[in-house]
Amino acid sequence: MLTSLSIKNYALIDNLQVDFNDGFSIITGETGAGKSILLGGLSLILGKRADLSSLKNKEEKCVIEAVFNVSNYNLKALFKAEDFDYEEQTIIRREILPSGKSRAFVNDSPVNLNSLQLLGERLVDIHSQHQTLELTSNDFQFQVIDALAKNDEDLQIYRQELKVYKHLQKEFKELLNFQAEAIKEHDYNSFLLNELIEAKLVEGELETLEEEYETLNNIEGIQEKLSEAYQLLNEEQIGVLTSLTSLKNVLQKLANYSSKYEDIFNRTQSSLIELDDVFTEINRLQDGLDADPNRLEVIDAKLKMLHNLMQKHVANDISELLNIKNQLEEKVAFTENLDDTITKKQTEINSKERELNTISKTIHDKRISVIPKLKSQLETILFSLGMPNAQFKIDLVFSDMFFTNGKDELSLMFSANKGGNFNELKKAASGGELSRIMLAIKSVLAKYIQLPTIMFDEIDTGVSGEISNKMGDIMLEMSRTMQVFSITHLPQIAAKGHSHFKVFKEDVNEVTQTNMVKLNHDERIVEIAQMLGGIDMSSSAIAHAKELLN
Repeated sequence: MLTSLSIKNYALIDNLQVDFNDGFSIITGETGAGKSILLGGLSLILGKRADLSSLKNKEEKCVIEAVFNVSNYNLKALFKAEDFDYEEQTIIRREILPSGKSRAFVNDSPVNLNSLQLLGERLVDIHSQHQTLELTSNDFQFQVIDALAKNDEDLQIYRQELKVYKHLQKEFKELLNFQAEAIKEHDYNSFLLNELIEAKLVEGELETLEEEYETLNNIEGIQEKLSEAYQLLNEEQIGVLTSLTSLKNVLQKLANYSSKYEDIFNRTQSSLIELDDVFTEINRLQDGLDADPNRLEVIDAKLKMLHNLMQKHVANDISELLNIKNQLEEKVAFTENLDDTITKKQTEINSKERELNTISKTIHDKRISVIPKLKSQLETILFSLGMPNAQFKIDLVFSDMFFTNGKDELSLMFSANKGGNFNELKKAASGGELSRIMLAIKSVLAKYIQLPTIMFDEIDTGVSGEISNKMGDIMLEMSRTMQVFSITHLPQIAAKGHSHFKVFKEDVNEVTQTNMVKLNHDERIVEIAQMLGGIDMSSSAIAHAKELLN
């Protein structure tokens, strides 16, 4: 509830500070006294866009601050979602700087206007004869029915399941689109995969084949060089092994004379052993080297195939070709199994659809059950508000579509006159009638859900005394469970308030200012008497005022 409001340097208000109570508060004042200015300042707190022209003194900033007790409003989730600091006594402040820049704060933390509007909608509902479009909205009409049907928990479950359902549908559509494209690529991918499978790729094989190819392709030259090396090592007269053996024999005779000669002998003997091993290896290589034109042809074909595959797939080696082969296997397998995947996804959608149908039917049945009660309550209230022939026709059809709040299509028709045709509210009801219908609806809602502070702005305009008395009773009854304000010109309503505030203009230093004060009991008698009989109050007006207050 709104506990206090402070306005500085706004329109005709220089500095206003006022505290409010719970229950039913009345605001009165002569036409032009500044009640609309007060509402304008409050609207800024609720997220309305600021206007530089609203500054009273253009050289100073405008500051509007309101304190709300939000302990009963279940707003912790909203505060968390919007990253506000939650306080049971929440302070909202708007500042309009001379530069035209506007700032907003919730509990001293800066916030943007969108977030402030979301919070404002949960704190105060300002309602006037010119703000009844909400009543003709299908969403609002559903909110009324669902409040009576206590559908809040079911609707939360429904919306969660609907979100999952829509996500499944999106995935299903993406699968179908992917399948259409995949089918086009499937044959080509299969061809590429078969090529790689037939290549019988082995990691590291390319280097081995290239080495074998070089050997077979140059076998005559290799044989010639190996033969030459064999002769150099083993030629009977001048072969290296023969010479080194002779050298060893010479040095062996010197080894006994000195360790120096022995060391040379040992080194020569080691060299001979190593060179003899080389000779043996050359001999083995010669024996194992055979020209094989057929094998050369096979290797050449395999190498050409591998290089062609590498060029086609832009791969640097067989390892990369194997990775590409694995990727193609996954694509081909996925495409071939896509029908099963799509069938499985369709099964999930069907299952979720059945769940949604079940919860939608529960919501529908509960709505159907409360429509007669809602219709009866509204018509009874409107009868007391001077609309004796008011009738509602509320039809609810369970459709094939999943909407954001179920599967129902709602038709709310109204007739204000006996024997009249039913029509949409915006066509069948005048502005004054819409205002009374809204009052009736809000009074019914107040019995079922926690409504925010509501401010009725002269909704009693053009209403007779007897009906205004009933309107006052309805607002008074609503104030038992919520904070209600009524800006009114009617004494019958003004007398019913728990608190009474007066808005007035005064000239201070030849400057007109708007102010607001809370009236005590005697001041209320005077104010109501003036509302009854004008400034020149008669004794009967005062007596009547006292009677109304009592």
